[in-house]
Order: sequence, then C-alpha cells, then structure tokens
Amino acid sequence: MNTQQTLVTTLDLPSYLLGAIMLIVVMVFHGLLLLQIAKRYEVKTFLLLSEHKYAEVSIYFYLSVLFLFLTHIAEIMIWGLSLYFLKLLPTLGESILFSGSAYTAMGFMEDILPNGWKMLAVIIAFSGMFAFAWTAATLISMTKNFRQAYTKRHMEKLKIPVDTIDRFN
Repeated sequence: MNTQQTLVTTLDLPSYLLGAIMLIVVMVFHGLLLLQIAKRYEVKTFLLLSEHKYAEVSIYFYLSVLFLFLTHIAEIMIWGLSLYFLKLLPTLGESILFSGSAYTAMGFMEDILPNGWKMLAVIIAFSGMFAFAWTAATLISMTKNFRQAYTKRHMEKLKIPVDTIDRFN
C-alpha cells in the first residue's frame, strides 16, 4: 500500500465525504417531515380547541409523537441502506442495526466498519443528536396546545367556566 493510500485510510477521508453528504440528506429529510408533522398538528389542534374538542387534541398529540418516532426509524433505515449499498457491511440487517446503534449514540454494537470508514459512526451519531434535539424542540412547541386542551378538559370536569383560562392567556 502506498503512502497516499495509507494516509487516506488513516484519516478516514472517504467517511467524511460520504458522512457530510448523508448528514445533509438525513437532516433535509428530517426537516421536511418535522415541518409537515408540526404544521398539521398545529392547524388541526387549533381547530379542535376552537370547537372545544379537547380530548381529540391529545389523540393528535400522541399520533404526532408516533410519526416523529417513525421519522427517526426512517432515518436509521436511510443510513443502514447507504452502508449496505456501499458494501461497507455484509448484510442489510447488520447495516441497519449498526446505524441504529450509532444514530442513537447507544453504541451497543462494536465498530464493524472497514478501515477508512470508522469516522462514519461518529457522523451517524451526530445526525442522530441533531435530529433528536430538533425533535425535542418541536415537541416542546407542540405541548402548548396539548396543555391547553388538558387544562380546559379538566376545568369542564370541575364545572369551572372554560373562558376563565382565556382571561389569563
């Protein structure tokens, strides 16, 4: 092996290039889905709140959480498919499991990537951390309508006029 090839492998240069491209792909995918989920939740729950359908707001909140979860699963699949199609790991199942281990930063799998590609595990972990942080911020903003519906529903049960809370907002 010549010096140039050794340097490329030692510095994991191929993993940086693939990692940067895939990180952008995964973050754009995440952003588009997150935007759709949050937008639909906000619009639907706003309408439900105006119609005094407070229990249904909870249903939409939990459905949105499910879709956020599925978004993360899809991103793990995207990473796993890329590892598999580039023949960095021998089986699709192993590729997806490794991606999930790295994406969640749990690290329950040993690093099985070939030399020259080791840094990819770190980049996959960064994509997961970015995506989880973005999801957490979105969930926090979604809880406003959820809390409002919860409070109004319980005020109705206690026979407290619901418009009482509106005076404080």
